[in-house]
Amino acid sequence: MTKPATHIFRLLKWGRTLARHGALRGIENDPNTPGPVKRLARLARFGTFQPRQPDYAGAFSAIGPAAIKLGQSLATRPDLVGEDAARNLLALQDSLPPVPFGEIEQAIAASFGQPVETLFERIDPVPVGAASIAQVHRAVTTDGRQVAIKVLRPGIRERFARDIQTYEWAAAHLEALGGEAARLRPRLTIANFKRWTNRELDLRREAASASELAEAMHGVERYHIPQVDWDRTNGRVMTVEWVDGIKISDRDALVAAGHDLPDLARRLVLAFLRQAISAGFFHADMHQGNLFVRGDGTIVAIDFGIMGRIDRQARQWLAEILYGLTTGNYRRVAEIHFEAQYVPSYHSVDEFATALRAVGEPMRGKPVSELSVGQMLDGLFAITRDFDMQTQPHLLLLQKTMVMVEGIATQLHPEINMWDVSAPFVRSWIRDELGPEAALADRIREDTATLLRIPDLVRRIEDRYPPRGGAPEPPPLPPVELMWQRRERKRRGWPGYLLAALAGGGTAWGAMALGWIG
Repeated sequence: MTKPATHIFRLLKWGRTLARHGALRGIENDPNTPGPVKRLARLARFGTFQPRQPDYAGAFSAIGPAAIKLGQSLATRPDLVGEDAARNLLALQDSLPPVPFGEIEQAIAASFGQPVETLFERIDPVPVGAASIAQVHRAVTTDGRQVAIKVLRPGIRERFARDIQTYEWAAAHLEALGGEAARLRPRLTIANFKRWTNRELDLRREAASASELAEAMHGVERYHIPQVDWDRTNGRVMTVEWVDGIKISDRDALVAAGHDLPDLARRLVLAFLRQAISAGFFHADMHQGNLFVRGDGTIVAIDFGIMGRIDRQARQWLAEILYGLTTGNYRRVAEIHFEAQYVPSYHSVDEFATALRAVGEPMRGKPVSELSVGQMLDGLFAITRDFDMQTQPHLLLLQKTMVMVEGIATQLHPEINMWDVSAPFVRSWIRDELGPEAALADRIREDTATLLRIPDLVRRIEDRYPPRGGAPEPPPLPPVELMWQRRERKRRGWPGYLLAALAGGGTAWGAMALGWIG
C-alpha cells in the first residue's frame, strides 16, 4: 500500500506543475475551497511564477497521461473546477509524442505470441494518432484488407494504476472535510473515472463496445461503426477496418466536398439521442477527432474506449426532463427530480420548478449561437447548491457527451436549434415508451414473466417442504421411561434420601436432649 507521504509528494509535484500554468489561482480564490486545500495549494506554488491567464489544459497535459484523461472528465464539472477551468479543459487534446515503432512491433508480437508477419503484411511505421493510452497505425492484413491497429503504450497500465491510487487518496481526504466538498462527491467522481480508464486499458472491451454499438445503431441511416477484426484483437491490440473520410472538424473540406452541413449537424444530434435515450448505450468520447464523414455523407465514429450506459428508468426520467424543458413544463421536470431523489424531499417542488424556469426560459426558441452556455451552467449549478442536490456521477458521461455533441453541431451549423431538433425524437420516444400502449405492454410482459416463474416457485416450496409419502400418519405414542433413564434418576436421588435421614435423626436427638421427648 502506498504511504501517505508518497501521495502528498505526488500531489505537491503535480501542484507545482499546475502553479507554473497558473491553474492554482482559481482553487485559492474559490470561497468553497476547504482551508487545508488552499494551504496545500500555497505550498505547491511557493517559488513559482504564475502566468496571468491560467492554462488548465496545458497543465494537465504536462502532468501526464492519467491527468489528461482526468482533465477531460473534469471539463464536464464546472461545479467542481469552476466555469473558466471547465471551458479551458474542453480544449484539452489527448495527444503525446509517439512510442518508437520498434517497441510497438515488439508489443504486438508479444501480445499475440507470434511474429507480426503472420498477422499483417505491412504496417505503416508512422502512427496516424498517438494518444495518452494508445497509438494507431495503418496496416494491411495478410489477406489484403486495409485496417487500423490500436496498440497500448508499453507500461501505461501500471502508470495509470499508480496515479489513480493518489487520486483516490486525495478525493477521500477532500470529501472527509465535509460541506461543499462532500456534496460534490469527489470519491464517486474518481471511482467512475477509474472504471472508465480501466475499460479503455482493455482493448477487448473496446472492441466489444464497438460491436454492441453497431448492433444498437443498426438501421440508422448513414451512421457507421467500423467492423472489428476479432482474430487480430486482444487486451493490448485492437484491429478494425480502415476508415476513409473527412474529419468532421474540417468544415472547409466538408463544404468543398459538397456535404449538407445543417443535415450533418441534425443527424449527429439524432444519432446521439438514439444511442443515449433509445439504446441506453452511447459513445461517450464523441469529440471532433473521433468522427469522420464519408463521400456519401455517412458519419463514421471511431475510438470506443469510453462508453456510457443509462438504465431504463433513468432514460425515462431523462426523456421527460428534456421534453419538459423543450415544452416549458417545468413543474413536471421538477417532479422528476424529486421522483429520482436527485433533490431531497424536504424541499418544495414548486420552488424548484420556479428555479428551473429562471434558467430554462431564456434558452427556449433560440439557436445555440445566441445562448450563453456559461450563464446557463452558472444558473443550473446555483440551483444544485440551493436545493442540496448531490452530484450524480452516473450522468457525468452523458453531460460530457452532450457538451461535445452541441459543440460539433454548432460548428457545423451555427444556427441550429438543439431544442427543435431534439423535441420530435424525444416526443416520439415518450409516446412509444411511456404511452398507454407501452404501459399495457410492460404490464403484460411483467405479469407473464411472473406466471412463468410459478412452476419453479412450487418446485422450490416442495424442496423445502417434501411430501409425507404413501404411509398413513402414525398415532401418538405414550411416553416410556427407559432403563438407563430410570437408573440415572435413582442415582441422582440417593444423596437426597441420605440427607433427609440425617436431618430427621438430628432433629429427634435434639428434641430428646431438651426433654421434649421422653
